[in-house]
Amino acid sequence: MGSLDSGQVKAFLIALQQQICEGLERLDGQATFLADSWVREEGGGGTSRVLRDGAVFEQAGVNFSYVTGAMMPASATAHRPELVGRSFEAMGVSVVIHPRTPYIPTTHANVRFLVAHKEGEDPVWWFGGGFDLTPYYPFYEDVVGWHQTARDICQPFGEEVYPKYKQWCDEYFFLPHRGETRGVGGLFFDDLNAWGFDRCFDFMKAIGEGFLKAYAPIVERRRDTKYGERERQFQLYRRGRYVEFNLVYDRGTLFGLQTGGRTESILMSMPPLVRWEYCYSLEESSPEAELYQIYLKPRQWLV
Repeated sequence: MGSLDSGQVKAFLIALQQQICEGLERLDGQATFLADSWVREEGGGGTSRVLRDGAVFEQAGVNFSYVTGAMMPASATAHRPELVGRSFEAMGVSVVIHPRTPYIPTTHANVRFLVAHKEGEDPVWWFGGGFDLTPYYPFYEDVVGWHQTARDICQPFGEEVYPKYKQWCDEYFFLPHRGETRGVGGLFFDDLNAWGFDRCFDFMKAIGEGFLKAYAPIVERRRDTKYGERERQFQLYRRGRYVEFNLVYDRGTLFGLQTGGRTESILMSMPPLVRWEYCYSLEESSPEAELYQIYLKPRQWLV
């Protein structure tokens, strides 16, 4: 089963941040990440790394954070009331990528580990994370490939794992006020501790290390696809949905703000440019309409 070792998790996350940054720099071929370390007054800190104005990526952020506190925040105890009043340590790596071309999807990945402490009792710990894809002009083969890689990552941990966490992703990244998913999904898991520490940690590692294996082929296929002002404006409009979800529903954003995290790092997920349009209407049978009709609804991508 293995015993709890938060130091081992922290060391992996620091290495993962470096690995992902190096992979994205290779994909971009022009820009590099700038690192910005910070310290949290209540305990802990982290390093935010941001790449801007690249050949491929308009903005990409890869954050590592490790924070501690005397009391679990409300966002973490809303569905775990038995943890109210416990101290905590939380650590994770969060990735958000906003490409320049509308033909490469925006994407997000996150892996995290939380431990809740109470004197005289065993610590309560769990892993969470996942990755999801938000296309503007989707390609069926890209979406299927994304989900195939997600299923391959899950396969060693059981046949039921991919369908369970794929469905959870569809349900979590959903905008009720719009009646649509944020994108085409992927994997989402939380509160994972049932397998014991070692196996849960192995799964979290597989998700973190598998993210670029799922995303890089899409970038390489679509990076040179020509686009015009129409496509760019639609991309900026759809980025508004990303902002809406992160500010209204995202549990990670709420956790960061409620724990007094560094605001610049928490809101690194926001796109650098975005627009809203009142009563936007879709042209019938257009590529933009296809996104809504086919891709922004939960569905089974793999047979």
